[in-house]
Amino acid sequence: MGSDWLQFVAGGLTAGAIYALVALGYSIVYNASHAINFAQGEFVMVGGMAAVALVAAGLPLLLAVPLAVLAAGVVGVLVEKLALEPAQRSGRADVVTLIIITIGVALFLRGLAQVVWGKGIHALPAFSGSEPLALLGATIVPQSLWVLAGTTLAVLGLGWFFGRTLTGKAMRATAHNPLAARLMGIDTRAVMRLSFALAAALGALGGVLTAPITFTTYDVGVMLGLKGFAAAMLGGLGSFAGAVAGGLLLGLVESLGAGFVSSAYKDAIAFVVILVVLFFLPGGLVGARRSERV
Repeated sequence: MGSDWLQFVAGGLTAGAIYALVALGYSIVYNASHAINFAQGEFVMVGGMAAVALVAAGLPLLLAVPLAVLAAGVVGVLVEKLALEPAQRSGRADVVTLIIITIGVALFLRGLAQVVWGKGIHALPAFSGSEPLALLGATIVPQSLWVLAGTTLAVLGLGWFFGRTLTGKAMRATAHNPLAARLMGIDTRAVMRLSFALAAALGALGGVLTAPITFTTYDVGVMLGLKGFAAAMLGGLGSFAGAVAGGLLLGLVESLGAGFVSSAYKDAIAFVVILVVLFFLPGGLVGARRSERV
């Protein structure tokens, strides 16, 4: 029984780390635009599929991975520039309109990926072999350690970026009060583009890290996007600490529920979490970000 617990916890932390990366992307865009980017899951797909395509083209994995993350970041900038910016400049785009636009972008990216890469399931080579490791009675694939390490480094990097750099502080100021930020000379339009680039890069990192374990396909971002949204809601939409906590907690609950109850309910757990949070904990575990508008 003890080894079963450890096995489920290990699997839950691995999945939860990916959900945390996706949830962080939701929080970054929400802070910048006050809208929810439902194309976040497609950035996960773009990262994984781009990495597979680059490796198939002959590039080494060490080069294909950062290029795939960079490519997804460029896609994120294009999404903001071509889809959201024109709507916002028109002055008639409220939050609901922006959300609908991101849903349309998600459908477009999914369809484009189906045309470019097909409907097949694609595998990315493991970063350091696929021989399972024995740890305290549990069996862990080495790629799971890469997932946990990659997520940890991404979270620490974001913490340093937002806390120590001038650009990061400008993004925080824009999130807190966009009007005051503009009056202080901050280019809030550039902040929006950077927010989408960071969100896309985080999603792509999750897609690249998990592709050797779960494989990837053109529609892999649908469920990961919804679970990342559930994690962001659970932790408190707009809170970075909440996104990480919500992702890890959702992964653990999902894994333990599948292990001790039934795997048939695994995907339903995320939707139950959304309903519970909306009814009983609308601010999330950490508390949703609130800003004063003047």
